[in-house]
Amino acid sequence: MLNKLFFVLLLTSVSFAQHIPMDFQFETKIKLNKSASGSTTQTGNSITDLITIGDTILLGSGKGLSISFDKGESWLNFYNHPKFGKEAISGLGYKNGLIWAATAHSIEKDGQTLPEGSGFLFSLDAGNSWYKVPQPIDHKDSNKVYYGLNKLNALPITTAVNNITYDVAVTKDAVWIASFAGGLRKSTNKGGTWERVVIPPDNLNSIKPTDTLSFDLSPVSGSLGYQNNLNHRVFSVYAETDSIIWVGTAGGINKSTDGGISWRKFTKQNQTNGISGNFVVAINGTKVGGATHIYAATWKAEDLTEEYAVSFTSDGGETWLQSNRTQRFHNFGFYNHISYAAGSEGLYRTDNSGVNWIKAPAIVDSITKQRIQTNTFYSAASQGNTIWIGSNSGLAKTTETGSPWGGFWRVYLAYVPVNSANETYSYPNPFNPDQEVVKIKYMTEGADKNVTIRIYDFGFNLLKTIIQNAPRSGTIDKLIQQTETWNGKDEFDSIVSNGVYFYSVEIGESKPAFGKIMVLR
Repeated sequence: MLNKLFFVLLLTSVSFAQHIPMDFQFETKIKLNKSASGSTTQTGNSITDLITIGDTILLGSGKGLSISFDKGESWLNFYNHPKFGKEAISGLGYKNGLIWAATAHSIEKDGQTLPEGSGFLFSLDAGNSWYKVPQPIDHKDSNKVYYGLNKLNALPITTAVNNITYDVAVTKDAVWIASFAGGLRKSTNKGGTWERVVIPPDNLNSIKPTDTLSFDLSPVSGSLGYQNNLNHRVFSVYAETDSIIWVGTAGGINKSTDGGISWRKFTKQNQTNGISGNFVVAINGTKVGGATHIYAATWKAEDLTEEYAVSFTSDGGETWLQSNRTQRFHNFGFYNHISYAAGSEGLYRTDNSGVNWIKAPAIVDSITKQRIQTNTFYSAASQGNTIWIGSNSGLAKTTETGSPWGGFWRVYLAYVPVNSANETYSYPNPFNPDQEVVKIKYMTEGADKNVTIRIYDFGFNLLKTIIQNAPRSGTIDKLIQQTETWNGKDEFDSIVSNGVYFYSVEIGESKPAFGKIMVLR
């Protein structure tokens, strides 16, 4: 069950977006070369992580790292880069020009599909040069750690399977990584060596080096019989300052005010006004009026009294406010006093510290009419009053206008472009209507046009009209790439049978372009 759970977390891209103060200037711009490809869009549509710095956007997805230096107008993609290969990005970190990217993939083992961490890449020069660091793996005899005067048992993590990094934080002198099997670790020499950071076990609410302690640093008991500590399964890390570190685990929230030496733990059970649940998949913060506001995506763990919710504190964790109960959130972004929450059932916004949340309406590009075809959002970040949102089906941005969700939207979908109005294709192909929609790609050009798209069976009998005489942009100076979707249903709202189907795209008075779709359930 645990293996399955954490593989689902990988597939659904539990992510941890970060908002960085707008004081960042790259000393060099990335030079386009054969190892990094330039494009008008990012490579992937499942956006696991977002970091914004000035005009620059760092984006992590299932198709690697993408960087934009011009507020999303163009992208440099590192998928298939010699150092990145075809790895997914499971976490991003940044501070003072240093970029860290955690990579991962899935493997088949013993009849299961499992996540595997494949290491890290970091850059000191805006991504022009990259240095690769392997995933931390312990020697089989590395079964002790020292904490103050205490010599503690520690389960050696000898494999990269389930040893996947979900979050990265960078402080002045260290990089911190949050891994399920590997726990919380830090490196002070850019990944040359990694130190296991000791945080409280399940039965203690705080630790400091002067304590007399006896427990195992171990996320699971395993065949070796180690003490099983949910609080040593780590998913999120946020550096409020170089000294104040917040860590989310499967057993609560941990806070250090002395650079990761001493720790205090917050749980549902150990506070009167505590967090909603002890499974903490994301934690992030922002300054409002001189106070740090911390938001945590707190999920239901093992206690039946726990709930899914946003847990919020403005007093350093002494008291927590819970809101948006029953919803599973993945991450948070901020603009001034406004906070954004990306979740499995939608995108939300609050301007009163989490008391009231307003859900975003359907996201439709104001120019191309392309849509974000999902309710699942993973990440959020801001560039001034421009808000970037990452979902499992594309990237989008809007501008704060003073009214909640009142701005125009732009939608960025990764695709292979079509070259003329006579071309079209669909993807994924084959597609399963029980799990996804099929996207139909075409292009308008020359002027605004009315578009009609129809679906036919193998005998060319009409099954469904997707859109009819729908206005689509096609300005004189641009070749506009368009996307429509089909959910696999006919006019009677029944899912069609397995087989081959055809579709036609009619643009204005031009002859229709035809394509083929295979349905496979």
